[in-house]
Amino acid sequence: MSLYQNIKVIIPARFNSSRLQGKPLLLINGFPIFWHVFQRCIEAGFSSENIILATDHEEIFKLAEELKISVMMTSDKHESGTDRINEVVTRLGLNDDSLVINVQGDEPLIPPQLIKQLTLFAIDNKKFALTTAVTPISKQKDFINPNVVKAILGEEGRAIYFTRSPSPLNRDNTDSLALAYRHIGIYTYRVSDLKRFCSYSESSLEQYEKLEQLRALSNGIPIGACIYNDELPHGIDTQADYDAVKLLMEI
Repeated sequence: MSLYQNIKVIIPARFNSSRLQGKPLLLINGFPIFWHVFQRCIEAGFSSENIILATDHEEIFKLAEELKISVMMTSDKHESGTDRINEVVTRLGLNDDSLVINVQGDEPLIPPQLIKQLTLFAIDNKKFALTTAVTPISKQKDFINPNVVKAILGEEGRAIYFTRSPSPLNRDNTDSLALAYRHIGIYTYRVSDLKRFCSYSESSLEQYEKLEQLRALSNGIPIGACIYNDELPHGIDTQADYDAVKLLMEI
């Protein structure tokens, strides 16, 4: 029996992006971005029937069906990918103990090994309601970039805070990046914890930093973070990102 047999992977694919309209439909090697994310999940060991695309757009829905990807049409009113995933989970009728993985639909280069590592971390660390991943920051330009979300970690993999600010900052050596980590937008949740998260209103910190994971921390929901030490390509947020990733993948 596969370790992943009862785990669902849900890929949110929203059409309206503030920085890159219609992003999920952009092509790389003749296939849309979300198809490449789907393939990375297959390479991580998940079966196609356990991978579901969640979208709010008819064109994305139809293309996913043509590509033989399980897809669900969801509301276009959701404020976050997590809320969209909660709709899918509710409609599927998954039991509260089921594990769900949220893999962002704009990460065509996400390493399958990262997906595997986070899944095993979640299975082994049930004390965390949510789990996510981080990777060490090695460049000052990333540390000070507000578009690179920093994760502050405590003991035993516990995430203490997420911020767009350069943090944690070494008082005696501001060039030090020894404890600097970039947050990777991939999550796991137990269904019961996902429902709990979505029952809360947007928190003040979430509104302030524009980071939905702060809703969990603001309400006492523990988040665990596994550290991924290998090189991690950036996802696609802007036209420049798309051009760079497309060039890399089409070599």
